Amino acid sequence: MSNVRNLFGDRKFYANVLKVAVPIMIQNGISNFVSLLDNIMIGQVGTEQMSGIAIVNQLMFVFYLGIFGALSAAGIFSAQFYGKGDHEGVRNAMRFKLYVAIGIVILGIFAFHALGDQLILLYLHDGGDSAQSLEAALQYGREYLAVMLVGLLPFGIEEAYASTLRECGETRLPMIAGIVAVFVNLGFNYVLIFGHFGFPKLGVTGAAIATVISRYVQLAIVLIWTHRHVKRVPFAKGLYRSFSIPLDLVGKIVIKGLPLMINEILWAAGMALLNQCYSLRGLDAIAGLNISSTITNLFNVVFIAMGSAISIMVGQLLGAGKMEEAMDTDVKLITFSVTSCIGIGAVLMVLAPLFPMLYNTSDQVKALATGFIRVGAGCMPIYAFMHASYFTLRSGGKTLITFCFDSVFLWLVCTPVAYVLSRYTALPILTLYFCVQMIDLIKCAIGFVLVKKGVWLNNIVAQSQE
Repeated sequence: MSNVRNLFGDRKFYANVLKVAVPIMIQNGISNFVSLLDNIMIGQVGTEQMSGIAIVNQLMFVFYLGIFGALSAAGIFSAQFYGKGDHEGVRNAMRFKLYVAIGIVILGIFAFHALGDQLILLYLHDGGDSAQSLEAALQYGREYLAVMLVGLLPFGIEEAYASTLRECGETRLPMIAGIVAVFVNLGFNYVLIFGHFGFPKLGVTGAAIATVISRYVQLAIVLIWTHRHVKRVPFAKGLYRSFSIPLDLVGKIVIKGLPLMINEILWAAGMALLNQCYSLRGLDAIAGLNISSTITNLFNVVFIAMGSAISIMVGQLLGAGKMEEAMDTDVKLITFSVTSCIGIGAVLMVLAPLFPMLYNTSDQVKALATGFIRVGAGCMPIYAFMHASYFTLRSGGKTLITFCFDSVFLWLVCTPVAYVLSRYTALPILTLYFCVQMIDLIKCAIGFVLVKKGVWLNNIVAQSQE
């Protein structure tokens, strides 16, 4: 019975958890809700438009996770520096983030500009669709991508600032900036997609312009607030007084961070390959998955926010050298995340048929979307445990282990199964999708062993800058 009690915290514990997690949930929740509304707006225009945008967003997802992975490497250090009370250490980690973000943005723009059409074509197959439909999806994707490239730089810089603010305990401001940005995005989507209030009717191009405008608004809010509140966020004071970073710290971040950055890029690329396998079943499968992912992302905000809470709370405890408290806190956070997602998944399972009805698409796409949503709902506790395990390992700087746990598993196990089943069997798309998701049970078992052994209990800043 005592072991069961160790899985749960007291009221004060959950108050602290919610203080960290709720702002992230709110920001992600509103962002995903507006993405849902955006998706519905595009879905009202047509299936080809929705599919073209879905393909580009899948490709952009690789870029976003590349940024996320690279910044997270420095974020491990900034969270532990903050727990140690070393603001100069946080400042140097922030500078590293800015350099890396700008570098990845430049590479991303070059890659998308040079290879955009070829990448989009990887998802367009003759699965019962007409050549005209496939050409239309390509054209819409091309138009959308061209505009979205303009928003990569503000995204990278804002993410560097926002992630550092969260790691220093300031989760409210990124939440507010995110909320403002998504409503700006929603408003411009409404007027630019459909041509309301005298604006031109731009369709998918209008959707991209709205997203880019919202990115610049979000960056402006975060920049202005951060540099006007240096007492609350001391790392901002003198941030640009020097652009140098201690070489020993750069070396440590690169050693810890390179596996993490490669992991995120490979994981995103692996997910893109999985979706490419699913796309062999035709545009209906792409459209159904697009609807499903938009809906499930709205409900996934809980375990995603809990992952961030683990990264922040456990990371700070590790930086302060409180190993036993870090282990205890981590177990309780994982339990809270999984149990919450059992209930949320059950609700989503019941509501699944209602969401696709909001789209102006075929009955076949709606039926597929409902099936995808139900599979995602049933797997939500599995996703929660995997996500929490990943962030636990990462909080202690075990990035090589997370690399093997995450992207190596995806590439060596999940993608080969999806590749074979999609190309060499006639399995219906829903059965194929379900089989691939169930493979994650193996990953859960591995995560359980690694977390329980405590291989992640590690203070990586104890000797930094001393």
